[in-house]
Formats: sequence, C-alpha cells, structure tokens
Amino acid sequence: MATLRRLQEAPRHLLVCEKSNFGHDKSRHKHLVETHYHNYRVSFLIPECGLLSKELKSLVMDIGPYYSVKNLPLHELITHEFINTFVKKGKLILSLDKDTYEETGLQGRPSRYSGRKSMKFVISIDLMDLSLNLDSKKYRRISWSFKEKKPLKFDFLLAWHHTGTEESTMMSYFSKYQIQEHQPKVALSTVRELQCPVLRSSGLAGEPEEACSALEFFDWLGAVFCSADLNNEPYNFISTYCCPQPSAMVAQAFLCTITGFILPEKIHVLLEQLCHYFDEPKLAPWVTLTVQGFADSPVAWREKEHGFHKGGEHLYNFVVFNNQDYWLQMAVGANDDCPP
Repeated sequence: MATLRRLQEAPRHLLVCEKSNFGHDKSRHKHLVETHYHNYRVSFLIPECGLLSKELKSLVMDIGPYYSVKNLPLHELITHEFINTFVKKGKLILSLDKDTYEETGLQGRPSRYSGRKSMKFVISIDLMDLSLNLDSKKYRRISWSFKEKKPLKFDFLLAWHHTGTEESTMMSYFSKYQIQEHQPKVALSTVRELQCPVLRSSGLAGEPEEACSALEFFDWLGAVFCSADLNNEPYNFISTYCCPQPSAMVAQAFLCTITGFILPEKIHVLLEQLCHYFDEPKLAPWVTLTVQGFADSPVAWREKEHGFHKGGEHLYNFVVFNNQDYWLQMAVGANDDCPP
C-alpha cells in the first residue's frame, strides 16, 4: 500500500514568488540573472504588440554563437594553458554515478538526492586554485586521474564571455577535436486574440474579481508557451484549461523564443531593454521574460546542486510592469534546493 501511494504522489515542485521594483537599491533581479549560469531557452511575451522594436530585434539577433565539442577529454579543462587562456574564475563540477566516482579516485561528496544508499556523487574542483599550484599533490592526483586512472570524455557546450581574448581562439584551441559553432534558434510569432489575466503589480496573491494571483499567472503563461487552447470548450479532449479570471482580451501579443546556450549577461541586457519598453506609453500593462535552464545541468543557481528526477526543470520568470515594478517567479523540481 505504501509503495502504491508513493507511485500516485506527484513529485515535489517549488515555486517562489517575490515582488520588487527595478529602481530599488536592494532589488535582486541582476544577481538572480547573473547566477543562473546554464540557460537554454529565453522567451518573452509582449501583449498588444505586433512588431518588435529595432532595439529589441537587434538584441535578439545578436545573442551570439555557442560551440559544441564532441568527445573532449576532461583533462583538457585542467591544463594551465586552458585555464590561463579562458578562465578568469570558476569551478569544474562533476556529477557522477557511484562506479565512475570510485574509479576516479578523487574526493567528492554524496549527492543530496541519491537516497539512503549514495549512488551519485559530486566532485568540485576550483580551477584557479589548481592553476596556481601546478606542482601540488592535488594537481598531480587530479591530472593522473583524468589522464590515466579514469580518462573521461564528454560532449560539451561552450559559450563565450567577452574578456579581451579573441573569440576565434576557441575554435583554434579545440581544432583537433570535433568543434562546431552554432547560432541560437529564434522563433518569432504573433498570438491573435489572446485572453490575458488582469494583474496588479502590488499584489502577488491577487484580489477576488479584481486581479489574478502570481500562481494563476504562472500556470497561464505555461499554457500560452505550449500553444494550449484556453477556452475550455466541451469538444476539446486535450485541454480543459481556461484563462483565470478576471481577464481581458488583447487583439495580439508578440512571442519570441530563443533556444541555444545563452549567457546570463545577454539575458540581463535583454531584461533591461524590456524595462525600457515602457519609456514611451504602451497599451500593454506588462511584459514577461522567461528563462529555462538545461534539464541535465549539475547546478541551478550558483553551485546549488540540481538533479533531473523526472523533469529536470529549473527556471525563472519576470513579469515587468509599466511602472517598473516586477514579479520574480522561480521554479525548481524535486531534486533541487529552494531557489535563492
């Protein structure tokens, strides 16, 4: 009976909502964007908009390339040349199954989400500390492990922070491996006659018959991104969802989705541009910016451990209001800490 009950229970999910203003000294928006490192999809929705401004379109088309490298030996990422060329600060974090972890011979810690019997382990290596002590026992042991004891190879995605080194250096540095440059995929669409929830920036909980809550809005936004019908028609056997009330019909809304490996600094610039969208009067009372992380990333925010479980979700959403107030919604799945 206990086993059946566990199978019927839905995995735990967490949604944290907070509100602030972009002009407040203690606003956390920049910090939250900068510390969510591994982003694969960015979407924004603008009600009462049929065409992007030149500034927004330019930003979307200039997100910048990312790279894929096939079968890259892990030891390449701890060489002095690699760290000196590409790394200003950072850690190499490995999430390994029990057998692989033991074969490396390195010291790590059990995953927080591996159950009573530790079947998954996390190894964290400070690359800057390592590069400053190339003659240390620690460096020699890690190098020996990656080169001889357990020569691990992975497929990597790499993105470029502009730090002064030429971007072409990455292509030439990994030229002996299978490296490819990729451009993010951009999908632009106009949603016609969209029923939108009525919101008040001052109240996350909403008000009966006057404004919808942050949770109701989050559910609605997910349905819009899935192109679900929002009318709850009796003949629709796929979706019975309908827009929360109160709501208002907008003639059109612009939806943009960018998919790739997208750096936090690019997302922050995009968020700032969306804030400036209201510098001139607009019909839209709000716009949204949604960012989703890679499902199989070993971390979510900063170095907080992330586990896949059944969905691997970790994402955040900004609702930007025309008075510079904002809602921040952060969601994670079962194998994650509470968002920061």
